[in-house]
Amino acid sequence: MNIQDPQTPLQPALVRPPKELLSSTSFLLKRLGFAIKERALDAFESTGLSPYHHGVLVLLEEQPCKKQAAIADALGYDRSHLVGMLDELEERGLIDRRRDPNDRRRHLVSLTPEGRRALIRLRSIVKRIEDEFFAPLDAEQRATLHALLAELASHHDARYAPSGDTAPVAGGKPSAA
Repeated sequence: MNIQDPQTPLQPALVRPPKELLSSTSFLLKRLGFAIKERALDAFESTGLSPYHHGVLVLLEEQPCKKQAAIADALGYDRSHLVGMLDELEERGLIDRRRDPNDRRRHLVSLTPEGRRALIRLRSIVKRIEDEFFAPLDAEQRATLHALLAELASHHDARYAPSGDTAPVAGGKPSAA
């Protein structure tokens, strides 16, 4: 009979994924994607916003006065979900929506001064998340990882291609994000 010393805490056994999965780049990329998404959602929770809201604000700062459909398409968001996100951002005074004078069926969306201030706060959260998540990598490794991911992303979805790069995407269509 094996008796555990009551002063020694029990250490749970580390349960690892199978070696086959650990040797799969796509498995590791998927797991890391889940992990950083969870961290981002947790970090944004106190703001009342999400990383998805952050994406909309960044886009509007870079490309002011966008049509709602163009925002959804640029970010790969479902158009019906985007409407709810825009409602939330508008209620908080972070964006302004107005009818398109050229097509009354459409809305034009722009960033407000309060939206710009919120974006500064959200960027600091994103920087903290990235600094913590990528801490095991030095600056050169981070740059290499980013370059490789950007190359893969642009190969599979034309929206991620560098500006001016019009290389066709496999199958001719952007992949679903």
